[in-house]
Amino acid sequence: MAVATPSNSSPQKSRYAYIVIIFITFVLFTVFVFNKRALEPSFFLYKNYFTQIPLSSSSTNNTLISLSQSNSAPILDPPSSLLQSTSITPPTHEPSSQSESNDENVQDPNRENENVQDPDGGNESSDLKNESSDQNGGENENPDVEMGEIPCDLYAGTWVRDEKYPLYKPGSCPHVDEAFDCQSNGRGDSEYLKWRWKPDGCDLPRFNATDFLVRLRGKRLMLVGDSMNRNQFESILCLLREGLHNKSRMYEIHGHKISKGRGYFSFKFQDYDCTVDFVLSHFLVKEGVRFDEKRRSNPTLSIDQIDRKAKRWMKADILVFNTGHWWAHGKTARGKNYYKEGDYLYPHFDVTKAFKPALKTWASWVDLNVNPKKQLIFYRGYSSSHFRGGDWDSGGSCKGEKEPAFSGALLDSYPLKMKIVDEVIKEMKVPVILLNVTRLTNCRKDGHPSIWGKKGSSRKQDCSHWCVPGVPDAWNELIYATLVFQQKE
Repeated sequence: MAVATPSNSSPQKSRYAYIVIIFITFVLFTVFVFNKRALEPSFFLYKNYFTQIPLSSSSTNNTLISLSQSNSAPILDPPSSLLQSTSITPPTHEPSSQSESNDENVQDPNRENENVQDPDGGNESSDLKNESSDQNGGENENPDVEMGEIPCDLYAGTWVRDEKYPLYKPGSCPHVDEAFDCQSNGRGDSEYLKWRWKPDGCDLPRFNATDFLVRLRGKRLMLVGDSMNRNQFESILCLLREGLHNKSRMYEIHGHKISKGRGYFSFKFQDYDCTVDFVLSHFLVKEGVRFDEKRRSNPTLSIDQIDRKAKRWMKADILVFNTGHWWAHGKTARGKNYYKEGDYLYPHFDVTKAFKPALKTWASWVDLNVNPKKQLIFYRGYSSSHFRGGDWDSGGSCKGEKEPAFSGALLDSYPLKMKIVDEVIKEMKVPVILLNVTRLTNCRKDGHPSIWGKKGSSRKQDCSHWCVPGVPDAWNELIYATLVFQQKE
C-alpha cells in the first residue's frame, strides 16, 4: 500500500511571496524617500514667507528667533542644505558706459521725465524681449501654514550708535550711482554711517545677506517707484552683494550701468537663481502728454489709469512700491490743466484731492492682479526731506548736519499723504505691508547728500535723497526683519 508523501510546494510558494513583498516594500520606500527629498527645498522656501501676512504688528511669542533686549540682535545662519550654489554660465557682456546726469534735486522733477527712457520703449523694450522665461514670477502656491507675528511696532523706536555699522564699506559697492555716493564725492565726515535703527519693543535681527538670498532663491524682488526707490534699490544690491563669495556672479542682465537716465534695471544673483529689479514709476498711475491749439506739448496725469509699465510688475514675487515726492513739485503741486479722469482735463485740481484717487487706482490694480498666495506686497512710506532756508530749487540747505535730531517738532510730523496711504491700504483686499519709514527718517537730517551729490560738490543741495551706505539700508533691514519675524518655527 502506497503512502502519500507531503508536497514541498506550499512552503516554497510562501517563501517566494515573502521575498516579493519585501522587494516591493523596499522599492516603494526608496521612491518615497527620494521624492520627499526632491520636494523639500521648495516646500521650505514657500513656508518661510509666501503666506498671507497680517497687516497689524501685534505682539506674540512664537517667532523663529529668540529676541534679545540688547542692542545687538543674533545673527541668523541660513540652512546649510540650501547654501549649495547653482551652476549656471552667465552671459558674457560688459556693462555699457553711460554718462550720469545730476539727480532729481538739481532740476525740476517734472522736467526730468523728458529725458528718462521709457521702460516700455526704445532699448528697454528689446531688453524685455530678451529676458528668459524662467525669470517670471514663481508659479507654486502657498501651502496653508501658520505664520509668526511681528513682536513689536518696528517703526516706533530710535537710532542708536553702533560701531559695527555701516554694513558695507563706503565706496566698495559698484552699484551706487554718483548722486548717492557721498564719501567718494568728498564728504569728509562719517559719523552719519554709525547709526542703527532700534525699535522700542524688540530688536531687529542682525542683517544676514546670505540668509536673505536663500529666501529669494528662484524668486524676483522688484522695487517700483520714483528715485527714492532707486535709492533703496541701490542699497539692497549693495547689502546682498556682501553675501556673495564670488561677486562677479551678480550682474545686470542687459549689461547696463545704474544711472538716472534709465528706467529699468534687472540684477541676476546667479548662485541663487534670483533677480532684483527696479522699475521707474513716478506716480504709479499713467503719465501722458496733451497738445494745445498751437501744438505745444504739456504733461498730464491720468489718476484713474495705472502706469502703462504695470505689465512688468506682474513678473515679481515680492514687490516694493512707493510714490510721494513727485506730488510736491511743479505741475503736480499746482494742478492746473494737469490731472485727468477719463477724457476730462481738470482746469484746476488740488494735489491732495488728486493723490487719493490715484492711490486707489494703484490699490485696485493690486487687488485685481496680485495673488497673495504667490506674491508679497510692500508699500514704502514717504521719507522726509530736511531743507533749511528754502526748497530744493530755492537755496534750501542741509550742509553741515552730522548727527540725527533727537528732539523737535519735526520728529512727530506725519504728512497728509501718509494718512491717505494708511486709509487706502486698510481698505484693500490683498494684504499690503506698510514700510512706514516716515517718522524714522524725520530724525535723519544728517543722512542726505547735501552738496556731495556729485564730485567736487554742487551749488544746489540734495536734502531729499540719501547717501548710500546710509538710511536706505535700514529700510531694507526692515524688509528682512519682516520676513524673519513672520516665519513660524
